[in-house]
Amino acid sequence: MPSVLSSPNEDRAVRITTRQERGALVLTVSGDLDIDSVAPLDLALASAADDGSGPVVVDLSGVGFADSTTVNVLLQGNTALGGRLRLAAPSPFMRRLIGMIGLDSALPVLPSVDTAIDAPLPT
Repeated sequence: MPSVLSSPNEDRAVRITTRQERGALVLTVSGDLDIDSVAPLDLALASAADDGSGPVVVDLSGVGFADSTTVNVLLQGNTALGGRLRLAAPSPFMRRLIGMIGLDSALPVLPSVDTAIDAPLPT
């Protein structure tokens, strides 16, 4: 059964739905992520680091905005997960952000959730 985390600020609600799929934890994120709303993503990644060993896929297709706080949360999450984090299906805004700052040199960014699930884990 999927679980849902939401930010406390309903005006700028961030929603994260989690589900298990083919051995991976998939976090589907929607909304605008910034210093005031990124906490649910941070908590979901910390929880994933504590529970499990498979890939953790963050579906970014529903993210309309993200700031440097979000980038920091993703990088710290990747470190905590030992390289198991994959970013998938980035929205147009996220594609621009990822390309502009070179985040794809630090984290795997894949075109779809399915591709991210199937990507090999680091050895």
